[in-house]
Parts: sequence; structure tokens; C-alpha cells
Amino acid sequence: MTVRLSRIQLALFFILLCPVNIIGLWWAMGNPLVMDPNSICRKAKRLAGKQAELCQTQPEIVSEVAKGARLGVRECQYQFRYRRWNCTSHNKYFGKILQQDIRETAFVYAITAAGVTHAVTQACSMGDLLQCGCEATRNRDPPRPSSYSPGDGVKWEWGGCGDDVEFGYEKSKHDIRTLIDLHNNEAGRLAVRLYMRTECKCHGLSGSCTLRTCWKKMPHFREVGDRLLERFNGASKVMGGNDGKTLIPVGQNIKPPDKQDLIYSDESPDFCLANRKTGSLGTKGRTCNSTALDISGCDLLCCQRGYREETVVFEENCLCRFHWCCVVQCKKCLVRKELSMCL
Repeated sequence: MTVRLSRIQLALFFILLCPVNIIGLWWAMGNPLVMDPNSICRKAKRLAGKQAELCQTQPEIVSEVAKGARLGVRECQYQFRYRRWNCTSHNKYFGKILQQDIRETAFVYAITAAGVTHAVTQACSMGDLLQCGCEATRNRDPPRPSSYSPGDGVKWEWGGCGDDVEFGYEKSKHDIRTLIDLHNNEAGRLAVRLYMRTECKCHGLSGSCTLRTCWKKMPHFREVGDRLLERFNGASKVMGGNDGKTLIPVGQNIKPPDKQDLIYSDESPDFCLANRKTGSLGTKGRTCNSTALDISGCDLLCCQRGYREETVVFEENCLCRFHWCCVVQCKKCLVRKELSMCL
């Protein structure tokens, strides 16, 4: 199976798996290519230890990691679609974001680690990886009453194919360059691991529930993205401790961040104007909402530079009818829409 990876996805892949110079690899990737997992690994000239072993002996896991990176990037673009920095995939700018320790970088690391955990775990449940399978069910506590409807005399057992999040969690843990990167990667993984839910199915004659089979299921990835965006909005600024091993919150009377919090050390640029040095594409030409007062509104998104109204005509399906059997036929209609564009 071949995997199409953009330069962004390759960079995120190596961030998660490799202790090599990430930025050097970033600029060496070239245009988007069609690659198998072995080709991906060959991009890193200095792989060693567990990373090299993973590439050589478990290429199918490398493929799932690549899927997870793509999943993370797509979710990042969804969550930031109305913000000045919209998780742009522009090759010359995204790499600059990864070189910084700002809030946006924290989210990229976290959502990508979450994507890898989610993708590998799902591959285990689907039987796509030989190294893992369904979640182990032996020696497990019964499901908590809050996760299913209690009933007198109802027997239960763990069954089905539970999502083996432990395997996905461990496979996404690899060497990271800094304490901040390590912390944010862990926050992303925990956004999947700590929110597993229990699902149950009843068995019995005539609709009775004499036996209940339960299994663990991962949260939908959109839930993971929503949760990490909340952490992004409340991210903590930190500085390194004197021992070089601890992180200290900046400011008085601020509690230390917990494992699920996102952290950063530098303030973000305003992303109003294009600046290759900071990785900002600016907001000129972005579509904004002229009536909104939030971050999608023209005042905030356009950085008070103003906006212009533009009429756009596009084609869409209309007057659709169902014909037996089983076709839906639609006509094409021209629709005019007024858009507000940042100056």
C-alpha cells in the first residue's frame, strides 16, 4: 500500500518518531510524493535505535502513523478555520511555526500525537496490524454503573472488539526535542486515552437483557479536537527551571499546568501580515463574517484594516428528486452569494 504524504505530513511524522533534526528534514522533503513506509524512513539519514528498528521491522505501523499525522492536520485546519492563523498547509510557512514554542505549535504537536494514537488504535481494532488486536479483556473490572443502564440480576462480560488504546498510546511515544514538545505530545495522547467510553449490548430472549457485553471505544476525533482547542485557549506560559528538567509557570499565583494542559514559552505573533520569519501568511483576502463579533468577524480577522464586499456566483445542485429505484436526480442552479474579504 502506498501513502501520499505532503511535506507537512512528513515533517509531523518525523516530529513524532525521530530524534533527528526535524527542521532540516522539513526543507529536504521536496514536493508531495507517493511513498511507501520504507521510503518515508529513508528520508531520515540518521535514524538510530528504536526508530530505525520500527522503520525496518514494522513498516505497517509507520503507515498508520502517517495516517494519524494527516488526521491531525485536517482537524487542526477545521478547529482554526476562523482564526488569523488557520493551520495553513503552505509549505514555506508551516515549517516556521514548528520551529517556535508558541500556542499554535503546542496545538500542532498535541493534535498530531492524538491523531497518531487514534489511528494506530483504530488499526488495531480493525485487525490491520499484526502486533496488536482488540483490547485485552481478562482481569478487568466490571463497567462502571454510570456507563450503562443498571439492572437487577443482569450478568455482564467484556466482549466485542474493544479499542486497544494502550497499544496506540505507547506507539505514539518517542523522543521529542524539548520538555515543552514532550508535554504537549502527552497532552494530545491523553485527550484520546482518558476519554475512552464504555459501550454495551444486551443479549436475551424477547428483548430481555440477561447478559450484557461491553467494550471500550475511543472518542470521535472531532471530540478530541474540541477538547484540545479548549486547552489551547487556556494554555499556560512556562519557563525552564534551573535544573533543566522542570517547567515553571510564568506569572504570580498561577498553578502549575497538569498533564492535559497545553504549554508554551513564547508569545504568538498577531498573524495579521504575511511574514515568512514567523510563519504568518497574513489575513489579506480571507473570508470574514461582517456581522459576527467573535474571532471570525471582520474587525478581528482583518486586524481592523477593513474589508470589501464581493459577489460570487457558483453552481450547486437543486430541485433534487428521487426516482425509483434508486437514483437521485438534481438540476444545476446558479447561486449568488455576497462575501466579505479582508483588505
